[in-house]
Amino acid sequence: MQLKIRDAVQADLPKIIQFIKDLAEYEKAPNEVVLSISDLEQSLFGANPQVYCLIAELENEVTGFAVWHLNYSTWLGKHGIYLEDLYVDPKYRGQGHGKALLRKLAQICVERGYKRLQWWVLDWNQSAIDFYKSIGAEPMDQWTVFRVSGSSLEKLATDAS
Repeated sequence: MQLKIRDAVQADLPKIIQFIKDLAEYEKAPNEVVLSISDLEQSLFGANPQVYCLIAELENEVTGFAVWHLNYSTWLGKHGIYLEDLYVDPKYRGQGHGKALLRKLAQICVERGYKRLQWWVLDWNQSAIDFYKSIGAEPMDQWTVFRVSGSSLEKLATDAS
């Protein structure tokens, strides 16, 4: 049994959507997923995709995915990869599927000269934190994430003051 990491194809869209919903459920935010298959299809396979997806597959069974996009460091003057979502089906966890997805992302970084691979993790997800530390990832505790969305985003966009 050989684990394979490959780029997503359009036939993977229903499984990716299911994994996104499963991840949202795990993260205690199931009602926040409003993404449709057509939204995801446009993002991943549209005319100018800016979002990418890797698939973990074992014996033709999709076992996990990693959705990512480029970010940029002005200090380094180089791109990096921002990992938006990493998810492995619970029945395949602990078998190296998540690590294989992260290894492939690291390989992409090295091959393309990107200087960082980074992501967020919920502060209560200790098993993920422990796993990430085990592969050499370091928490960026000195940073606080900010977000503007919804009505605050609309107000900021239209506020002339």
